Amino acid sequence: MKKNKGKGGIGGFLAILLLIILLSSGVFRSLVVGLLGLGLLAAAFFIIRAVVKAVKEDSNPARNPVDVSTKGVNQKKAEQGGPAARPAAQPKPAAKKTYPPEVQAVVDEGKRAHTELEHLYATIPNLSVKAKIRELINVSDKIIEDAVNDPSDVPQIKKFLDYYLPTTIKLLNAYDRMGAQGIEGNNISGTMQSIEEMLDTAVGAYKKLLDSLFANQALDVETDIEVMNTLLKREGLAEGSVGVAGFGK
Repeated sequence: MKKNKGKGGIGGFLAILLLIILLSSGVFRSLVVGLLGLGLLAAAFFIIRAVVKAVKEDSNPARNPVDVSTKGVNQKKAEQGGPAARPAAQPKPAAKKTYPPEVQAVVDEGKRAHTELEHLYATIPNLSVKAKIRELINVSDKIIEDAVNDPSDVPQIKKFLDYYLPTTIKLLNAYDRMGAQGIEGNNISGTMQSIEEMLDTAVGAYKKLLDSLFANQALDVETDIEVMNTLLKREGLAEGSVGVAGFGK
C-alpha cells in the first residue's frame, strides 16, 4: 500500500511539472489563443444567424402578429363555425352641398375670385395695398354668401361678378406686374398710384353693395316689428297700455 502511494505522488508531481513546461512554452499559448479565436468566430456566426432569422420573420406578413387582416379573421371564424368578422367601417366622405344652378354659378365664380385675390395678397409687398385686398376678400365673400342665403339677390350679385370684381382683379394684376419691374418711372409710378386710389373706392362700393343686399331683409324685419308692436298694444302688453285683454284668445 505504501508502494502504490509513492507511485501516485510521483505521477502527480510529473503531471504538475508537465503542465508548467506547457504553460511556459509558446506552442501552448498559441494553441490557447487559437481556441479563443475559434470560440469568438463561432459566437459571432450564431449571433448573425439569429439576427437574420429575426429580420426575415418580421418582414413575413404571414408570421407578423401585428398584420392581422380581416380575411384571416374571417377564415378563422369560418373554421370555428362562428360568424365572419365585419370589415372595419370606413368614414363616409362629407356630402358636397348642392345649390340651384344660378346659385352654384355664383358660388363657383366667387371661389375663383377668392383664389386670385389671395394670390395677389401673397405676392404684392405693399402693406397698405395688402390691407385693402384683405378687405375686398372679406366683403366679396360675404356677398357670395348672401347669394346662398337669399337667391333672390343673385341677379344683383351677377353684375358684381361679371364686371366689378373681375375688373378689380385685373387692375391688381397690373399693379403687381408694374411693382415687379423695380423702376420708378412716371408711367409706372403714376399708374400704381391711381390703382391704389381706386382700391379705396372699390372697398367702399363693395360694402355699399353688401348693405343694399340686405334691404329686403331689413324691410321684412321692420314689418315684423311693426306687427309685433301692434299686437302687444292690442293685448294690453305694450308699455303704456292699460290692462291685459284676452291674451292668446
